[in-house]
Formats: sequence, structure tokens, C-alpha cells
Amino acid sequence: MREGLIALSSARPRYRELMTRDLLLWALISLASKAPVAMAPLALVFLSRESPGGYTLGASLASAYVLGEVVGAPLLGTRLGRGRMRRELSAGLLAGALAFGALPFAHSAPAPVLLALAFLAGGAPAACPGGLRASLTKLVGEDLVPRALSAEATLTQCIWAAAPGLVVFLALQVHPGAPLLLGAVLAATASLLLLRLPEPRAAEPAGRAAAPMTRTLLSGWPVYLTSAAAMAMLATAELVLPALLEDRHIAVGWSGPLLAGFALASAAGALCYGLRTWPGSVRVQSLVLLAVTAACVCLITLLPGLGGIAAALLLAGVFQSGVMVTRNLSLRERLPEHAHAAAYSVMYAVQGVGYSATASLSAVALDLATPSVAILGGVAITLVITAVSAFAERGPKPRTAAEPPTFADADHCA
Repeated sequence: MREGLIALSSARPRYRELMTRDLLLWALISLASKAPVAMAPLALVFLSRESPGGYTLGASLASAYVLGEVVGAPLLGTRLGRGRMRRELSAGLLAGALAFGALPFAHSAPAPVLLALAFLAGGAPAACPGGLRASLTKLVGEDLVPRALSAEATLTQCIWAAAPGLVVFLALQVHPGAPLLLGAVLAATASLLLLRLPEPRAAEPAGRAAAPMTRTLLSGWPVYLTSAAAMAMLATAELVLPALLEDRHIAVGWSGPLLAGFALASAAGALCYGLRTWPGSVRVQSLVLLAVTAACVCLITLLPGLGGIAAALLLAGVFQSGVMVTRNLSLRERLPEHAHAAAYSVMYAVQGVGYSATASLSAVALDLATPSVAILGGVAITLVITAVSAFAERGPKPRTAAEPPTFADADHCA
């Protein structure tokens, strides 16, 4: 009996099992493709800072970039399940690289030209995050998928933590267009490296009676909604943070280190989530983690001083990353394999919509109430949305007409 337990413990998947040639290549591609995304909004602001349009033009370019991501992700992502994913992702990254590279050289062009380039830079490679995530889950065995997604979340948060400082350094010390040129080089590098990655096996719908792709994707709406709600709650805290610091007579310059700490805490949380198997279904885990994250965000408004705000943000970051990993796992469980790449792209777009809407609502809330009330309002809205989506997820997993009932459905009924 003891020998069996030792064997079972040694057979448990570990992070070092992800250290294969294909996965290391995937990690390099992910780093090169996500860094331009993390750098783009702030880089566009610095590009326009000294132009006649100033910060207003920079904010408009950043908005056009995000709008390109929101529009491009679902439109291009729905094509990824039809095979030849590598070529489509590579072409999108190359088009995005050209747009990134053109922006610094066209900085004196009319505003519509710059807005079009920013839109193209965001839209052309918008299906890449979802496509790369789907590729990752096909490069590993089923037992390694949670750890692989946790490692992806860790890499993403590290990129987001480093990007602002890199943009500021390059824009102020080298050239205002240097961050965008670096983004162009990285996107082009990812485009070339993608062609060396193994082509993911194209999964086909089960049988002729399989549901259309649009209907299949729409059936995942509870997961999309919860993901957007979680993103919106943290976006509220991030966007209102400078106003909260000023309201408490704390230097606004602390907002940068605090947000960097939040991103690093999220990276650590994602890494910890993948270290072991946690009790309960991923749906239950997601709801618990989201509730704990909401409590930590509320603590931002209650704990006194800079230390209290920092502690609450760090705790929120640790648990928030677990929410995002479990949402990705929930989407895999809810939808068939052939829809995974497109579904990840749709979720990416919905999160962008949630973040953009939160930015507008935060501005309104700050005009009507204190920063603390604005944050608490964002948390309350998030919890209401989460309750709605959690109730919808209680139903059995959607399946095609050709797909027979599974033991999972029987367990749900029990």
C-alpha cells in the first residue's frame, strides 16, 4: 500500500515535464507575441505625447488599438478551428508587425491614418492569444493541461509587469517610437517562429448533426461573462487606484510600483495553482476564488495607509490569477474540442469589452462619488454578474445532437 502511494505521488505531473523542445519554443513565441500587446497602449500615448494631438490623440490611438482587438479576436478566431492554424496566426502577427513598425514613421500623418494603423495593429494578431492557448493544450497530455495553463498565466503576468517600465525607458531614453519598433520586431519574430511549431491537430465536430460553430460558441456565454466580470472588477481597482491614493494624500507615483506588484503576485498565484490538484470542480474553484478576490479588492478601500493598499492588492493578485486559469479550464469542459481556439478568442474579446466599459463607468463613478465607493460599486456589479453566470453554469454541459450523454452529465444529475 505504501509503495503504491509513493508511486502515485511520483507519477503526479510536475512543471519540469513542460520543459520540452516544443513547449519551450511555444513559450518563446508567446513571449514575443504578447509583449507588443502589453506595450502598445502606453507606447501609443508616448508616441503622441509631443505631437500636436498630445495626450488626447494618444488616448484615441490606444482606444483604436483595443477596439481592433475586440473586433478582430472573434472574427479571426472563428477561423482557427478549420485547420492551418499556424499560417493564419503567423499572417496575423506579420500584419500586426507591419502596422506597429509603420506607426513611428507616420507619427506626423493625419489622425485618421494613425487611427487606422493602430486599429490594424490591434486587430490583425487578435486571434493569436486564443490560438496559442489552444495549441498549448494540444502539445501536452490531458493531465498536464492545468499546469500548462498556469504556466501560461505566469508568463503573461510577468510580461505585463515588465512592459510599462520598458516602454517608459525606451520612450524617454531612446526615442518616442522605440517601443513600437521593438513591438514590431517581436511580432515579426513570433510570426516566423510560429511556422516551426507543430501544427495542432484539427478537431472535427462529432458527427453530421453537430451544432453550428456560432451556436456552439454562444453556449459558452456564462464563462465569457464571468471572465469579463472578473476582469472588470480588477480594472476598476487599477483605474481608480491613482484617485484613491490622491484622496488619501499618498503620492500618486506609488500607483506604478503597486500595479507591478499586483502583476507579480498574479504570476506567483498562477504558479501556485498549478503545483497541485485542488478539491472541487473547476467551476466551484472559480467561484470561490472570485469571491475571495472580491473580498481582497474591498480591503483596498478599508485598510489604512500605503501598506494596507499594497497588501490588499497583492492578495487580490494572487487569487485573481487562479480565477483566470479556472475560467480557461471551464471553457474547455463546456465546449467541444473543435471550438476551443475560437472560444478563447471570443473570451479575449469579451474581456476587452469589459475593460473598456469599466474605464467609462469608472470615470462616471469618480464624478459622482469617492474613489472607495467607486471600487465597492465595481465589486458589487461583478458579484451580481457572477451570480447570474454561476446559475447558468449549473445546467448540463451543452453538447451536439450527435454526442451521447456522458458520465459527467450523470454526476451532475446526481
